[in-house]
Order: sequence, then C-alpha cells, then structure tokens
Amino acid sequence: MRPFFYDRATDAEQALDLARQPDSRFIAGGTNLIDLLKNDVQQTSRLIDLNRAGLAAIEATADGGVRLGALARNSDTANHPLVRQGYPLLTQAILSGASAQLRNMATNAGNLMQRTRCPYFNDPAFDRCNKRVPGSGCAALEGFSRSHAILGASAACIATHPSDMCVALAALDAVVLVRGLQGERRIPLAEFHRLPGSQPQLDTVLAEGELITAILLPPSPYREHSHYLKVRDRASYAFALVSVAAGLALRGGRIEHASVALGGVASKPWRVPGAEAALIGQRVGTKGFERQAAAVAEALLAGAHGYKDNQFKVLLAHRAILRALQLAAEATGGVV
Repeated sequence: MRPFFYDRATDAEQALDLARQPDSRFIAGGTNLIDLLKNDVQQTSRLIDLNRAGLAAIEATADGGVRLGALARNSDTANHPLVRQGYPLLTQAILSGASAQLRNMATNAGNLMQRTRCPYFNDPAFDRCNKRVPGSGCAALEGFSRSHAILGASAACIATHPSDMCVALAALDAVVLVRGLQGERRIPLAEFHRLPGSQPQLDTVLAEGELITAILLPPSPYREHSHYLKVRDRASYAFALVSVAAGLALRGGRIEHASVALGGVASKPWRVPGAEAALIGQRVGTKGFERQAAAVAEALLAGAHGYKDNQFKVLLAHRAILRALQLAAEATGGVV
C-alpha cells in the first residue's frame, strides 16, 4: 500500500471541503477500497473518513417512502423495520451478499460504489485492463470469461458490477441523492452506473468530489409479492452468475404493476424500460402468465451476447427470470 494522507470529516460540508484536495477519496466501511489500495489496484493521495459525518439515519419520508442514509451499514439497512416490512426485496438482496461480518461494515453508499470483481482488474500482474489502465486492452476478451457480462459490454471491457443490493434498488426505482460543491442533485439508480463504452474506467456518473448522502426509495407496490433470486457457483459468499429482482403488484390475482432487474450480466443492474408491460393484466398461475413471463425474459435479454466461457449465462438468465417471477407471484409478503 502506498502512503496517503488521512482526514476525518465530522459532517458532509467538511467532507466536501476536504475533497477539494486533488486525488481524494471517501471511505467508510472500506470493505472494497482497502483491498484495492493494498493490492495497488487503485491509488489515492488522501482518504477522507466519513464515519462521523452523520449520514447513517434510516427514516420514513413524507410521501410514504424511505430514506436510506448513505453511511447506514448493510446489516442495519436489511434489518430495519421500515425496510423489512415495506421493501422485503431489498432485505433479501442484501442478505444474499457477502458475509455477516462484511455486511456489518459495508455501507449503502459503499455498496453502490464497489468495483468489479473481474480477476484481470483485481490483479495488477495482468497488464491488460482498460478499467485499471485505460488503453491497455481487455484480457478477459480472450481469457477466462465465466463471470463476465452478456449485456451492455464493449470491446473495451466485459466486466460486471458485483452488487446484489443495487439490483433490488433498480427494481424498486431508487434514487441516489448526491451533494457536491455545486449543490445537490438526484440521480435515478438506473442512470447512476455507466456502461463501459470506450471509458470503462468510469464506473458511475458522479462528478469529481461529489458525495452520496442518501438513497431514496419511493413507496413500493411490491411488498407482498417480490423475490430476489441469486444463482451462484456456491451457496454462500459468492458473487452472482445471474441474479433477478422481481416484484409484482396484484389485485384479484391479476398483475397491476411489475418490475424486473438483472444482476451479474452487465456493468450495471440491467433493466429495460417497458419490458414488464407484457405482464400487466395477466392472472398469475396461468398459461398466459407463463407466456408473458417468457416475453419479459426475451425483452430483457435482447442483444445478449456470451463469450468463450459464459455462453451458458444467456439461457441461465432466461430461466432465472421465469423462476423469479413465479416465486414472486407465490410469495405471501415478508422476507424469506
């Protein structure tokens, strides 16, 4: 690990002021950033500790939604009554990720900002990684690509975003609240992470020095019928090969609203606007529901492209979408 300066902010304003220094990075739980610094994958000249900045509150909002503090720990978020009762999909997703010890340290904002687990990015022994060294190439294109993207990738990068929490947030239409020296702005979760294009080193749309202060959840119609399905190589402590966050709002057995987001398939949670429209009006448990669920899967996976080692992901994702929608329809509310 290279030497760096360390500052501790006592509030958001001080944190933003400290971030004026060049090459500064915010840190809270450090469950991803510290590893990257130790392994010389990422460098910084200044760390700004946010743990005393007072951004950890979880509270109801006036519109019936919930505000998740950026520094609330993942464990506290997953187990908060407002989340467990109103957004069980989010609780399921968080509890499916990492270990209890990591969830006790990791923060909500840190979860959004975590970087890919692509082995070519995380090991500087591989000199070809456009995300780590722009312009150097992408070793995964010709290397081992089992865990890599099948959607939204480019010739510059086929890495995936590793978060479970973000997939549920995408399905729940979350909004990221950000503060910078120019003021505050709201970024829909669907627009927060970037596709690689020709600049895979840019993971998000955050400007230099901007600070995540909270995540806003609108009132959710999916409290009773939702499911987070994670398909992975082993039952615990593994990142998703494919994951699906599915939510259904039913009235009289028919679907009024639906939401489906995918994880493990792209550099961001994958959601296609309007893909779920085929389900509206369908009665769950019927052949029509099954047919339209398949249509949703086809819409979400349009243009999917596998590489040497991950062609199987396309069919796996299709079947996972169908299964997640079935389980959401059968759910009876609460966290399972």
